[in-house]
Amino acid sequence: MKNKLFFFVFMAGLLVMVTACAPGTFPQVNTPVSTPRPGSTPAPTTRAGTPVPDGQITVPGVTIQIYNPGPNPLMNTTDAHGSVAGILLGIWHGFISPVTLVVSFMNPAVQMYEVHNDGSQYNLGFFLGIVILFVILSILNGSRRR
Repeated sequence: MKNKLFFFVFMAGLLVMVTACAPGTFPQVNTPVSTPRPGSTPAPTTRAGTPVPDGQITVPGVTIQIYNPGPNPLMNTTDAHGSVAGILLGIWHGFISPVTLVVSFMNPAVQMYEVHNDGSQYNLGFFLGIVILFVILSILNGSRRR
């Protein structure tokens, strides 16, 4: 029962993330219309229920920025070595992404994601690398419990 519930919640969350990140879609944000202070420039007025152009959600005490991923201007361009990352390099980068994440905090020159890639195939490879990593970790975790 727990596994089915976890799978359902995971798939629902994945569906929400995929639809939220679709190109050309913008989240609908309900924000109150504020009145400007005397002497300040008036803020653009929006009706309740219309999206805010700057992508902000204001909750009391917190302002959250929401943007869709933008285009990659370096896609299908070669890097310093004259190569473009494809699906196999995407799988490798996805597989080593947890280590790369930790290293990127220690060395800002290290990035998790190759921007000189071939687009959708690299993205698929990156995702598959992460999936393969978690499958291997779950198999190893399951074999230790016996």
